[in-house]
Amino acid sequence: MTVFLYIILAISGYLIGSMNSAILVSKLYKKDIRGEGSKNAGLTNTLRVLGTRAAVMVLIADILKGVIATGLGYIVIKNGLSGAICAGIFTIVGHIFPVFFNFKGGKGILISLSVLLMTDWRIALTGLGVFIVIVVLTRFVSLGSMIAVFLAPFLAWVFNHDIYFILAMAFLAALTIFMHRKNIKRLLSGTENKLSFKKKDKGGEK
Repeated sequence: MTVFLYIILAISGYLIGSMNSAILVSKLYKKDIRGEGSKNAGLTNTLRVLGTRAAVMVLIADILKGVIATGLGYIVIKNGLSGAICAGIFTIVGHIFPVFFNFKGGKGILISLSVLLMTDWRIALTGLGVFIVIVVLTRFVSLGSMIAVFLAPFLAWVFNHDIYFILAMAFLAALTIFMHRKNIKRLLSGTENKLSFKKKDKGGEK
């Protein structure tokens, strides 16, 4: 019965994640964010292409997705974090590979923050702080995102989480690095664009 509940949470989380906020918001503007700017269905590209109002909508929607999915996990599996992290991880996977949008979504950074806020706010806020410092110093959103999420499994160990939570964070870190592989190449070659708040700025981090 317990295994069945985890399966239900995984499917529910994936479907919630598949409702990609950036794509849905861009459709309100009669655009497809995946064909604009950096072509990534995420918050940064939404900000660059569609502006602040659209980005705020994506921000709120992605946070709500993480809250709803992990909240469902807490309700269904009442013993610890296992249900919440199961639903949360699959929500991130759904956001990145949305079944409703031909499996082409965003990179999962904002939704990852939302899930972490619901499962361990200490990891979330530490990662957010690292992200802000790196972006302020370098203006590379991709670099800040990768380093912040890469720290998650180490922080999970520091905060004495069990092996399953640590492995979930390791999976999240590996997935983040994989999704930023093109950014890594651009960072190494010196061609990665820096953060800009201009609405029509093209290229750069996604």
